[in-house]
Parts: sequence; C-alpha cells; structure tokens
Amino acid sequence: MPTDVETLVEMGFPTHRAQRALAKTGYKGVQLAMDWLFAHSDDPDIDEPVEAPKDNILGKAEEAAAETSETSPGETEGTDQAEQPKSLKCDECGKLLKSEIEMQAHAARTQHSSFSESTDEVKPLTDEEKREQMAKLQERLKQKRLEKEEQDKKEQIQREKMRRNQGRDLSLAKQKLEEAEMKKIAEERRREKNEEKLARQRVKDQIEKDKQDRAAKLAKEKEETPVKPAAISSPSPSNTPTPVQPPKEYSECKLQIRLTNGQALTQTFGAKEPLSAVRLYVEMNRTDAQGPFSLMTSFPRKVFSSADMDMPLDFLGLVPSSVLMVTKK
Repeated sequence: MPTDVETLVEMGFPTHRAQRALAKTGYKGVQLAMDWLFAHSDDPDIDEPVEAPKDNILGKAEEAAAETSETSPGETEGTDQAEQPKSLKCDECGKLLKSEIEMQAHAARTQHSSFSESTDEVKPLTDEEKREQMAKLQERLKQKRLEKEEQDKKEQIQREKMRRNQGRDLSLAKQKLEEAEMKKIAEERRREKNEEKLARQRVKDQIEKDKQDRAAKLAKEKEETPVKPAAISSPSPSNTPTPVQPPKEYSECKLQIRLTNGQALTQTFGAKEPLSAVRLYVEMNRTDAQGPFSLMTSFPRKVFSSADMDMPLDFLGLVPSSVLMVTKK
C-alpha cells in the first residue's frame, strides 16, 4: 500500500510540498494534507524541504496508532463496550472529516460552522477521486494564476497611469516656469525700453531748451546793440566809392553729416549752437557701427577736438551750411 507521501506525489504534488503538508497536519491523512496545500499554496516557504521526525514515518501515523491500540487490552475492551467516534461531520454539507484540524480547514474554506461527531470512518480516496481532486487542484491553481496575472496587469496599468500623470505634471510645471521666465524677461525689456525712451526725451528736451536759451540770448544782444546813424554827405558824381556790404548774419546752420557706412544725415541747427549739440544728434541717430568717433571737415580739412565742442557753429565757420564727416577714433 503506498504511503501518504506517495499518494500525494501521484496526485501531482511535489515531494517536499507533500512532506510539509503532512507534517503541518500532524500526519492525519491525505485529505487533510490536500486541504492544507490548497489553503497554503501561496506561502513563501511552501517549497522549502522538511525533515520528517525520527520517531514517525510519513504516511504511517495511522498504522502506528493502530498497532498501539492492538497492544493495549484496556482500550480494546473499551471499544467493545462503546463505539468511539471516528470522524467529524459537517452538518451543512455532510462531508466527513478526520480531525479537528481538518474541520477547521474545511470551515475556513467553505464558511460552514456546524459540525458533529460521527462513528463513520473516512474512506481512503479511490483512483477516480484522486484524479478528480487533482483536476480540481489544477483548475484552482490555474484560476489563481489567472487572477494573479490580471492583478499584475491592473497594477502595471495603474503604475503606467501614475507615471504618465507625473510626467504631465512635471511638463506643466516646467512650462509654467518657462512662461514665468519669459514674462519676466519681457517685462525687463519693456522697462529698459521705457527708460531708454525717457532718456532720449530728456536729451531732446535739453537740446530744445538750449536752442531757446541761445535764441533768447541772441535776441537780447541784438536789442542792446545801438544802431549807428548813417553819415549824410553829398554824393560826388566822380569820386563816390562803392559801399562795402556788411557781412550777413545767419541764424541757422544746415549740416550734412556723412556716416562711416556711406549714409548721410541732414539737420538744421542754430548758428549759435555748440558743436556738442551736433555730436549728440549724431550719437542718437547714427545707423552705422557704434563706438567712439570724431567730426571733421574735408575742405579745409580739420578734425574737431574736444575743445571745439563748446564753440558755436558760426565761430567754427560752418554757417550757413557745411558737410561734416564721421570718422572712427
């Protein structure tokens, strides 16, 4: 007769699992070991080897108990007087169970709670029952694998969703940061442009104010200069000299300013304005390369120095019109 271990191995269980199940159920039989295997198939230590006790042989627990009972005359006499219960019976489904441990496993698996003692003996499994139990076991294992695969797939989908959400949140945060930086740069440029515009306007206002001050000063000087009466003399028809025309006074000076790139600027200044006003005008309106420069005339050739910047244009001989050239220093 095959042992309990061999019976479980024939049903498809690995040897070490069969040994562990019988040891955990106290070597109470194949049925209880199978129930334990179904309930603990996912235990992390299910595949660890188990050493059988030295005083016990796997699958021979019941035989040893039977031999002991045969050698005890007192117990034999007791069984003759009253029949002892040989199993536990589930009152809800009628299944016979060998021990209390098997009853607890059955209750945990089926949620049944009503049990009673029975004198019926649990019959060993036939080959057909073993095959049926094996088929059920394989089906349950297959179902558990499918459930685990489905659970893993759901967890993987959930992790992918979380990863995508984190990537989207990171992208949105980066985009907001870039937009804030661009707004900051645009605001800074707008502020610098406004400051530059105000500075240009202040320069223009100062130039206009200087023009008005010089015009007022010139008008005041003309009013203070006395007009000399012309000498009355009888003309001599033979010795009348040709009158000398006084030099004409100009109030404006028209300048053509040639830049280093060949372009020209044309502007009218007051005759009394200093050369520094022309230099300021060139700085504000030049279209060639930026940098330090000098002003000069070609005929006669003269390069104006920093001392000439405070001289009026008529004093420098640029009235009523002249051509100035911009040269790099």
